[in-house]
Amino acid sequence: SVALWWAVFSIPIMKNVPEPVSDGEKLNGINPFAVARERLTSTFYHIRQYKQLFLFIVAFWFYNDGIGTIIKMASAYGDEIGIGMKDLIGALLLIQFVGIPCSLLFGKLAGKIGAKRSILIGLGVYVLISIGGYFMTKAIHFWILAFVDGLVMGGTQGLSRSLFASLVPKNKSAEFFSFYNISGKFAGIAGPTVFALVGQLTGSSRLGILSLLFFFVTGGVLLLMVKEK
Repeated sequence: SVALWWAVFSIPIMKNVPEPVSDGEKLNGINPFAVARERLTSTFYHIRQYKQLFLFIVAFWFYNDGIGTIIKMASAYGDEIGIGMKDLIGALLLIQFVGIPCSLLFGKLAGKIGAKRSILIGLGVYVLISIGGYFMTKAIHFWILAFVDGLVMGGTQGLSRSLFASLVPKNKSAEFFSFYNISGKFAGIAGPTVFALVGQLTGSSRLGILSLLFFFVTGGVLLLMVKEK
Protein backbone atom coordinates (compact mmCIF):
# COMPACT_ATOMS: atom_id res chain seq x y z
CA SER A 1 0.00 0.00 0.00
CA VAL A 2 2.92 2.33 0.70
CA ALA A 3 4.42 1.57 -2.73
CA LEU A 4 1.06 2.37 -4.34
CA TRP A 5 0.84 5.62 -2.36
CA TRP A 6 4.27 6.76 -3.57
CA ALA A 7 3.52 5.76 -7.17
CA VAL A 8 0.23 7.67 -7.35
CA PHE A 9 1.44 10.85 -5.67
CA SER A 10 4.64 10.93 -7.73
CA ILE A 11 2.60 11.43 -10.91
CA PRO A 12 1.85 15.19 -10.44
CA ILE A 13 5.50 16.16 -9.94
CA MET A 14 6.70 13.91 -12.77
CA LYS A 15 4.17 15.40 -15.21
CA ASN A 16 4.15 19.06 -14.20
CA VAL A 17 7.48 20.04 -12.62
CA PRO A 18 10.34 20.52 -15.10
CA GLU A 19 13.78 19.21 -14.22
CA PRO A 20 16.23 22.06 -13.51
CA VAL A 21 18.96 22.44 -16.10
CA SER A 22 22.19 20.80 -14.95
CA ASP A 23 25.21 23.03 -14.47
CA GLY A 24 27.28 20.40 -16.23
CA GLU A 25 29.37 19.56 -13.17
CA LYS A 26 30.99 16.14 -13.34
CA LEU A 27 32.61 14.14 -10.58
CA ASN A 28 35.22 12.65 -12.95
CA GLY A 29 35.82 9.52 -10.92
CA ILE A 30 35.71 11.25 -7.53
CA ASN A 31 33.89 9.31 -4.82
CA PRO A 32 30.42 10.92 -4.53
CA PHE A 33 30.24 10.08 -0.82
CA ALA A 34 33.49 11.94 -0.24
CA VAL A 35 32.12 14.93 -2.15
CA ALA A 36 28.90 14.87 -0.10
CA ARG A 37 30.85 14.68 3.18
CA GLU A 38 33.09 17.54 2.09
CA ARG A 39 30.16 19.75 1.12
CA LEU A 40 28.25 19.02 4.31
CA THR A 41 31.31 19.92 6.33
CA SER A 42 31.68 23.14 4.36
CA THR A 43 28.01 23.99 4.91
CA PHE A 44 28.37 23.36 8.64
CA TYR A 45 31.19 25.91 8.84
CA HIS A 46 29.10 28.38 6.81
CA ILE A 47 26.16 27.99 9.19
CA ARG A 48 28.39 28.61 12.20
CA GLN A 49 29.08 32.10 10.82
CA TYR A 50 25.42 32.95 11.52
CA LYS A 51 25.18 32.85 15.31
CA GLN A 52 21.38 32.88 15.72
CA LEU A 53 20.86 30.38 12.92
CA PHE A 54 23.42 27.98 14.41
CA LEU A 55 21.89 28.37 17.88
CA PHE A 56 18.49 27.46 16.45
CA ILE A 57 19.94 24.41 14.67
CA VAL A 58 21.39 23.11 17.96
CA ALA A 59 18.09 23.75 19.76
CA PHE A 60 16.27 21.92 16.96
CA TRP A 61 18.61 18.93 17.23
CA PHE A 62 17.68 18.53 20.89
CA TYR A 63 13.93 18.92 20.83
CA ASN A 64 13.50 17.19 17.46
CA ASP A 65 15.34 14.22 18.93
CA GLY A 66 12.78 14.09 21.73
CA ILE A 67 9.86 14.32 19.31
CA GLY A 68 11.36 11.66 17.07
CA THR A 69 11.90 9.32 20.00
CA ILE A 70 8.28 9.58 21.08
CA ILE A 71 7.17 8.82 17.51
CA LYS A 72 9.54 5.84 17.17
CA MET A 73 9.20 4.33 20.65
CA ALA A 74 5.52 4.97 21.52
CA SER A 75 4.21 1.61 20.33
CA ALA A 76 7.12 -0.33 21.88
CA TYR A 77 6.60 1.43 25.20
CA GLY A 78 2.84 0.86 25.08
CA ASP A 79 3.34 -2.82 24.30
CA GLU A 80 5.76 -3.17 27.21
CA ILE A 81 3.25 -1.89 29.75
CA GLY A 82 0.52 -4.20 28.41
CA ILE A 83 -1.52 -2.11 25.97
CA GLY A 84 -3.12 -4.23 23.22
CA MET A 85 -2.23 -4.01 19.54
CA LYS A 86 -5.67 -2.67 18.53
CA ASP A 87 -5.37 0.22 20.94
CA LEU A 88 -1.80 0.93 19.82
CA ILE A 89 -2.71 1.03 16.13
CA GLY A 90 -5.91 3.00 16.74
CA ALA A 91 -4.17 5.61 18.87
CA LEU A 92 -1.38 6.06 16.31
CA LEU A 93 -3.99 6.57 13.57
CA LEU A 94 -5.71 9.11 15.81
CA ILE A 95 -2.52 11.19 15.83
CA GLN A 96 -2.68 11.53 12.04
CA PHE A 97 -6.31 12.65 11.96
CA VAL A 98 -5.85 15.12 14.82
CA GLY A 99 -2.53 16.35 13.45
CA ILE A 100 -3.82 17.60 10.09
CA PRO A 101 -6.27 20.30 11.32
CA CYS A 102 -4.09 21.14 14.33
CA SER A 103 -1.11 21.87 12.08
CA LEU A 104 -3.24 24.48 10.32
CA LEU A 105 -4.36 25.92 13.65
CA PHE A 106 -0.75 26.08 14.80
CA GLY A 107 0.02 28.12 11.71
CA LYS A 108 -2.68 30.62 12.64
CA LEU A 109 -1.37 30.75 16.21
CA ALA A 110 2.11 31.53 14.88
CA GLY A 111 0.63 34.36 12.84
CA LYS A 112 -0.56 35.96 16.07
CA ILE A 113 2.22 35.26 18.57
CA GLY A 114 5.14 34.24 16.33
CA ALA A 115 6.71 30.91 15.34
CA LYS A 116 9.19 30.83 18.21
CA ARG A 117 6.57 31.24 20.93
CA SER A 118 4.31 28.70 19.26
CA ILE A 119 7.13 26.14 19.14
CA LEU A 120 7.83 26.76 22.82
CA ILE A 121 4.17 26.06 23.60
CA GLY A 122 4.48 22.80 21.67
CA LEU A 123 7.60 21.85 23.64
CA GLY A 124 5.76 22.60 26.87
CA VAL A 125 3.06 20.15 25.80
CA TYR A 126 5.72 17.54 25.03
CA VAL A 127 7.09 17.97 28.55
CA LEU A 128 3.61 17.13 29.85
CA ILE A 129 3.39 14.15 27.46
CA SER A 130 6.69 12.76 28.81
CA ILE A 131 5.51 13.14 32.40
CA GLY A 132 2.12 11.65 31.52
CA GLY A 133 3.83 8.73 29.80
CA TYR A 134 5.67 7.91 33.01
CA PHE A 135 2.36 7.48 34.89
CA MET A 136 0.49 5.74 32.04
CA THR A 137 -1.06 2.38 32.99
CA LYS A 138 -4.19 1.91 30.85
CA ALA A 139 -5.12 1.96 27.18
CA ILE A 140 -7.26 5.08 27.68
CA HIS A 141 -4.14 6.90 28.91
CA PHE A 142 -2.36 5.97 25.68
CA TRP A 143 -5.30 7.30 23.64
CA ILE A 144 -5.29 10.58 25.56
CA LEU A 145 -1.54 11.07 25.13
CA ALA A 146 -1.83 10.21 21.43
CA PHE A 147 -4.53 12.87 21.05
CA VAL A 148 -2.40 15.47 22.84
CA ASP A 149 0.61 14.49 20.73
CA GLY A 150 -1.46 15.04 17.58
CA LEU A 151 -2.29 18.55 18.77
CA VAL A 152 1.33 19.70 18.61
CA MET A 153 3.43 17.27 16.55
CA GLY A 154 2.80 18.59 13.03
CA GLY A 155 2.64 22.21 14.13
CA THR A 156 5.90 22.09 16.07
CA GLN A 157 7.81 20.47 13.23
CA GLY A 158 6.24 22.67 10.55
CA LEU A 159 6.91 25.90 12.43
CA SER A 160 10.49 24.80 13.03
CA ARG A 161 11.02 24.78 9.27
CA SER A 162 9.26 28.12 9.00
CA LEU A 163 11.42 29.72 11.69
CA PHE A 164 14.55 28.27 10.12
CA ALA A 165 13.53 29.73 6.75
CA SER A 166 13.16 33.19 8.31
CA LEU A 167 16.73 33.00 9.66
CA VAL A 168 18.40 31.67 6.50
CA PRO A 169 20.15 34.09 4.10
CA LYS A 170 18.30 34.03 0.77
CA ASN A 171 21.38 33.19 -1.27
CA LYS A 172 22.13 30.13 0.89
CA SER A 173 18.62 28.74 1.34
CA ALA A 174 19.11 25.55 -0.73
CA GLU A 175 22.47 24.75 0.87
CA PHE A 176 21.30 25.41 4.43
CA PHE A 177 17.97 23.61 4.06
CA SER A 178 19.78 20.52 2.76
CA PHE A 179 21.90 20.56 5.91
CA TYR A 180 18.79 21.12 8.05
CA ASN A 181 17.05 18.07 6.59
CA ILE A 182 20.07 15.76 6.78
CA SER A 183 21.11 16.83 10.27
CA GLY A 184 17.51 16.41 11.41
CA LYS A 185 17.75 12.72 10.52
CA PHE A 186 20.95 12.27 12.53
CA ALA A 187 19.35 14.10 15.44
CA GLY A 188 17.00 11.12 15.83
CA ILE A 189 19.77 8.86 17.11
CA ALA A 190 20.57 10.13 20.60
CA GLY A 191 16.97 10.11 21.90
CA PRO A 192 16.21 6.42 21.22
CA THR A 193 19.70 5.53 22.50
CA VAL A 194 19.13 7.34 25.80
CA PHE A 195 15.60 5.91 26.04
CA ALA A 196 16.87 2.33 25.55
CA LEU A 197 19.93 2.78 27.78
CA VAL A 198 17.91 4.14 30.70
CA GLY A 199 15.36 1.37 30.20
CA GLN A 200 18.08 -1.29 30.27
CA LEU A 201 19.80 0.15 33.32
CA THR A 202 16.59 0.55 35.33
CA GLY A 203 14.69 -2.47 33.99
CA SER A 204 11.73 -0.30 32.93
CA SER A 205 11.02 2.10 30.09
CA ARG A 206 9.11 4.43 32.43
CA LEU A 207 12.29 6.25 33.38
CA GLY A 208 13.29 6.06 29.72
CA ILE A 209 10.27 8.11 28.66
CA LEU A 210 10.96 10.50 31.54
CA SER A 211 14.55 10.96 30.33
CA LEU A 212 13.19 12.68 27.22
CA LEU A 213 12.52 15.73 29.39
CA PHE A 214 16.22 16.50 28.98
CA PHE A 215 15.82 16.92 25.21
CA PHE A 216 12.69 19.08 25.40
CA VAL A 217 13.93 21.30 28.22
CA THR A 218 17.41 21.76 26.73
CA GLY A 219 15.99 22.47 23.28
CA GLY A 220 13.47 24.92 24.73
CA VAL A 221 16.11 26.82 26.73
CA LEU A 222 18.36 27.14 23.68
CA LEU A 223 15.40 28.25 21.56
CA LEU A 224 14.61 30.96 24.09
CA MET A 225 18.09 32.34 23.47
CA VAL A 226 17.52 32.69 19.71
CA LYS A 227 17.01 36.33 18.70
CA GLU A 228 14.67 36.22 15.71
CA LYS A 229 15.18 39.84 14.66
